Amino acid sequence: MDQNNASPKKMNVGLIGAGFMAKAHSIAYAGMPMFFWPAPIIPVKKMIVDMNEAIAKEAKDKFAFESYSTDWHDVVNNPEIDVVDICTPNNVHAEIAIAAAKAGKHIICEKPLALTVDQAREMYLTAKENNIKTLVAFNYRKTPAVQLAKKYIEEGAIGEILDFRGTYLQDPESPLSWRFQKNICGSGALGDIGTHVVDMLRFLVGDFKKVNARTATYIPERPVQSGLTDSLGNARLNKDTPRKAVDVDDQCMFMIECENGAFGSIEATRNAWGRNNYITFEIHGTLGSLYFNYERRDELQVCFASDPDDRRGFRTIYTGPNHPYGNGLWPIPALGIGYTETKIVECYDFFNAIANDTQASPNFEDGYEIELISDAILKSAQTHTWVDVH
Repeated sequence: MDQNNASPKKMNVGLIGAGFMAKAHSIAYAGMPMFFWPAPIIPVKKMIVDMNEAIAKEAKDKFAFESYSTDWHDVVNNPEIDVVDICTPNNVHAEIAIAAAKAGKHIICEKPLALTVDQAREMYLTAKENNIKTLVAFNYRKTPAVQLAKKYIEEGAIGEILDFRGTYLQDPESPLSWRFQKNICGSGALGDIGTHVVDMLRFLVGDFKKVNARTATYIPERPVQSGLTDSLGNARLNKDTPRKAVDVDDQCMFMIECENGAFGSIEATRNAWGRNNYITFEIHGTLGSLYFNYERRDELQVCFASDPDDRRGFRTIYTGPNHPYGNGLWPIPALGIGYTETKIVECYDFFNAIANDTQASPNFEDGYEIELISDAILKSAQTHTWVDVH
């Protein structure tokens, strides 16, 4: 067969966890070869796992997997599985990932990487020692407009970065799920949403050197979630719904000093009425500024110092075919990029790394670095002082 016409290699995926993220990842596995053809590798949805057999069985059919199990060991120990995809709550990431790395499986893991710095370090080192390709699913950085911002920064279009601001704001109407229980999630708004902005700005601006943080829990009790599906910010529960205590932060705000001298701040909160998935950044440099709002994810706002005085101000660039990943997405700018497309791009980058024997980004080393940053943030909030990240 002509090598140029050969079909892409296939790799079997075992996905652990059958909730919201399983749906997002499953769509990405199906869609990636359609968007990026010829695909570097074609993912085959081999086995899905959930502790609840009824959910696992339904997920097999709903997400089009060949088989299901209620025990994640069945994925890790299966010689036919090439990739382990971890879409579980945070408290079991480490155990599964370490076992998968030792079994020689490549790994995708939802964020944050682990509950603690020690767990994250062990995950990273075990994967490195076994030559495993890894990816931490901070998918928002895969948005083409964010990648375009990175391109401008690397080209020097906004000059030397001076300062930045980032936010992740959500509405308070969320019930008590595992995301509000410290023994399962590790930290609240910081770990679940704040780390997305940490990853995005670390990617764009540079490594964090030190932080000065404040955290708070403004809603001490939340209605107990009924059912096993995360309602997140769309649940208006009645006053008679049983409530339980929250033992993690629902707001954090911190200043950052980067290794390169840039200075900035990040706010993450679940107390912002009217905000849904309000992820933003604004970056100022010596030659211009960039602004992005994920709720308008096709757009990047730019202002360059070289603009004529009578045209000075932010203008909108709509991402499309001439921008990062544009050749694989939609043929018209502003046609619409969604959450699904960011997961498809993430999937493409991961399998492209496997095919070319490189590491994807963000990988377990990045996830470990973000755990170090999160740990410093929590220590700073406790001590009310600046804390070094390393």
